[in-house]
Amino acid sequence: MKNEIDLKPLLELSSKDHSHLCPRQVLGVRIGLKGLAVLGLDEFFTRKHLLVISETDGCFIDGIIAATKCTVGHRTLRVEDYGKIAATFVNIKTEKAVRISPQLDVRERADRFVPDEPRHYFAQLQAYQTMPDDDLLLVQHIALKTPVAQIISRIGARIICDQCGEDVINEREIILNGKRVCRTCAQGGYYE
Repeated sequence: MKNEIDLKPLLELSSKDHSHLCPRQVLGVRIGLKGLAVLGLDEFFTRKHLLVISETDGCFIDGIIAATKCTVGHRTLRVEDYGKIAATFVNIKTEKAVRISPQLDVRERADRFVPDEPRHYFAQLQAYQTMPDDDLLLVQHIALKTPVAQIISRIGARIICDQCGEDVINEREIILNGKRVCRTCAQGGYYE
């Protein structure tokens, strides 16, 4: 592997809340580092210049956070849960976007990369740390369907839902029959 960055401290950071390290955390770290590299961002970039959109939650995101320092709380990390180990990295200033995922046959590649390890989980855990980026990752330059400014919104944007009276922040309201309403009132929510 041609990474100049020592993965060990990032993997330790990723696994600290789990008491173990798993292959998905390793993928999160490796994908996070690759996203930064493709966008030309180094360890000194301003975190507010990066938006990461993860396509799943769980251990994978812990790796992404360890590598990029992006978080949901800082509004630099979003989760669009498609159940896929993949993330999109967006340079907010240039709007350049890149989606990075594991190669489609990454599990089989891991087994071949560590042929002496008969247990698939441990072969993946070891291989994902040492495989060259080209063997491990698929990089796709993409265009977002939603403009970055709309995803991020504006600081202080807030309205009161005309139907339920709750605050709606970050310009997430919907105009329905001339009224500004929250998504729950307009489309139904995840609860009843």
